[in-house]
Amino acid sequence: MISKELVARIRRLYYAEHWRVGTIASELALHPDTVKRAIEAERFKTRSVKQQLTDPYLEFIQQTLNAHPRLRATRLLQMIQARGYQGSIAQLRRVVNQLRPVSREAFVRLTVLPAQQAQADWGSFGEVSIGHARRRLSCFVLTLSYSRVIWLEFFLDQSLENFLLGHVNAFNDWGGVCRSILYDNLKSAVLDRHGDQVRLHPRLLDLCGHYHFAAKPCNPRRGNEKGRVERTISYIRQSFFAARRFTNLEDFNRQALEWRNAVAHRRPWPGGDSRTVSDAFEEEKPRLIPLPSNRFETDLVRTVRSDKTIYVRFDQNDYSIPPELVGRPLTLAASQSQVRILNGATEIANHRRSYDRHQQINDPAHIAAVVEQKRKALGATAVGRLAHAVPNIEQFLATAFERGESVARQTTQLIQLLDDYGAKELATAVTEALDRNTPRAASVAFILGRRHRSANRTLLPVDLSRRPELADLSVPTHQLEVYDELSDDIPQD
Repeated sequence: MISKELVARIRRLYYAEHWRVGTIASELALHPDTVKRAIEAERFKTRSVKQQLTDPYLEFIQQTLNAHPRLRATRLLQMIQARGYQGSIAQLRRVVNQLRPVSREAFVRLTVLPAQQAQADWGSFGEVSIGHARRRLSCFVLTLSYSRVIWLEFFLDQSLENFLLGHVNAFNDWGGVCRSILYDNLKSAVLDRHGDQVRLHPRLLDLCGHYHFAAKPCNPRRGNEKGRVERTISYIRQSFFAARRFTNLEDFNRQALEWRNAVAHRRPWPGGDSRTVSDAFEEEKPRLIPLPSNRFETDLVRTVRSDKTIYVRFDQNDYSIPPELVGRPLTLAASQSQVRILNGATEIANHRRSYDRHQQINDPAHIAAVVEQKRKALGATAVGRLAHAVPNIEQFLATAFERGESVARQTTQLIQLLDDYGAKELATAVTEALDRNTPRAASVAFILGRRHRSANRTLLPVDLSRRPELADLSVPTHQLEVYDELSDDIPQD
């Protein structure tokens, strides 16, 4: 349908300005048939009374459509072709569109009592980029059917855990629970159905048992049964989401609640313009089922095990664990913001959850523990001890090897010097030996002895665990009279 103003303009252009039909249609961006209907010229009306190829079959087509309203035009074409029709399918379709009975299903406006029912659903709002990942932005919406108070919360997926968390946060926000919640055939709510029999998700049943409400699925292909939440999602798209900017998910949900309190809950109540949605909720709130004393646990829980590294994988990201627990079965509990890893009932790691992809989330203490283990392993061999104590020992041994020295002998002698003088003194002496181009353990021993005498230093106590050959060493005590006899042989002046 076009407006009367446009009809008058078309007739003026045709009758007064003598424009052609095609010119008018092009200028006003209309179909030529629309222009012809607006002109109502006799030259166009005469075409409608022209004998059509479908005219002899109109009564048959009408009777058939009355008996079978959903019969396709292609099947009707076969039926009338068998009776002599020579026209095209396009002509038949135009006739069928005019003759097909139009049946519209009638609905009754549903009336609910306060706190009797709520309706829940997901709304999809495109995708957002987080680092290297593309995440689907979804909004969980729960609306009370009587007052039309809503709870909206945005998530980065439509997982079962977020589905349950949306309920828990809504109940806490309202301060109570309605007696039933209506769902469509969401996988988070309905696992299977056969006729009137429905198998609900066990976790949803746990939620129902905790908060004492009933979960009621809609009938298949009956979206009108939860029209309140469907209209709420459309309202959120138009009034809140359009042209909205946000920095992260927390900021977006904060803005959503501000909009809900300032705009959505102050709109006129559909049950009467004299009250707002917020006013209706004040009437409904005392009739809600009270909340239980403890909160329902919605974290995702699964068993994980690391391979050879100190990381367990979750949602395409790696989270660190203490190195001593590598390879053991552990429990991962993930909330919307945290990833906790437990060994039995003991929490061994707590990380902030990442929604990026292929990231390593580290605890500095776990990295330090790995470094300490590697350091101890490095000190388990003689060369490892030297490498840990003297940074340039590899250069020293390589140069000694080029000079024809035995690396094993050099290493043994240097370990003895390390035990006697300590790492700091040995590192200084090795550096000086390299500078003097004398890469030999004997040269290092000479340098250490000289530094020891010049500074009057004391040797380190001998570690018998590293020098077991000294454990049984004994020095016999000589009689002092022998020394007196020696002095008697010296002539006196």
